[in-house]
Amino acid sequence: MSSDSGEGTQVASSQPSESRRPVYRVESTGNFWHDAREAFKRISIADDFQRLGEMPCARNSLMSGIASGVGVGVIRIMSAGFLVGSHWAVGTFMVVSLGTWTVCQRNIEAERRKLQKVVEEMPNRFIKQKDKTIDESGGS
Repeated sequence: MSSDSGEGTQVASSQPSESRRPVYRVESTGNFWHDAREAFKRISIADDFQRLGEMPCARNSLMSGIASGVGVGVIRIMSAGFLVGSHWAVGTFMVVSLGTWTVCQRNIEAERRKLQKVVEEMPNRFIKQKDKTIDESGGS
């Protein structure tokens, strides 16, 4: 517990060809505070923003939220003043971004379920086709 010998850890290589996925500790040292501190050191907000385009639905949701927030904010600024309009812009951005992200994630999950169902039923289709060919050849 006194020192980290590096056992049970994975080290990310510095080769640029590998993806920049997070590296997780496989085994803990048994010391909660030490493990938490080591995990917190790996969190990098700058890396998260660089990989924002790789996250499913993030780009489209943010773009929709930004466009909606600017539109509603400009309209409210013209009618009610800057402070009220800016509040409406931020609120609209948040609501639209979260809403479109939720809908997109739901659609991705539904597509995954359909794909999983097709993959699970694939062997049954081949069995049915074999049975048909045996019945057709045996009936002649």
